[in-house]
Amino acid sequence: MLSRLAALAAMTMPELQVMWRELHGSEPPRFNRKHIESRLAYRIQELAYGGLKVETRARLAALANDLDASAASGSSRKGRSVDHRPVAGTRLIREWQGVEEVVTVLDDGFEWQGRPYASLSSVARAITGTRWNGPLFFGLRAASRGRA
Repeated sequence: MLSRLAALAAMTMPELQVMWRELHGSEPPRFNRKHIESRLAYRIQELAYGGLKVETRARLAALANDLDASAASGSSRKGRSVDHRPVAGTRLIREWQGVEEVVTVLDDGFEWQGRPYASLSSVARAITGTRWNGPLFFGLRAASRGRA
C-alpha cells in the first residue's frame, strides 16, 4: 500500500485517471491533480484498512440532512453556523475607559454586572452607551479590513 501511495506523485494525469477508474468505477472528476491524488490516496487507504464505521456514516448522513434542512429553511445566515457563542462559563474581559468589564457566557445568553443579556452587542451597548458589534468589542472577531 505504501508503495502505491508513493507512486501517485510520479504518475502522469492519464495514469491517475486510469487508476481512478479502477478504484472508483467511474470517470475521474475534472479537478486539479492535487485533488485527484488526495482522493486516490484516501481510496487506497480505505481499501487497505477499511472505510468508515457504520455509525460514523449514519452520523455524517444525519449532519448533512440537518445542514440541508437549515439551508432550505434559510435559518443560517451566509452559510455560517447560527451560534458563535463561546462555551458557557467563559469570562470575557475588556477594559473600557479604565474599568475592567467582565461578561460571563451563559447557556442562553450573557451576564454582566449580575444582569442577563441576550447578546454581546447588547452588553457592549450597555457598557459604552453606543451601538457596537459585541464580538468585535470583546475581541472575538477581527475588524474588517478595507472598509469604506
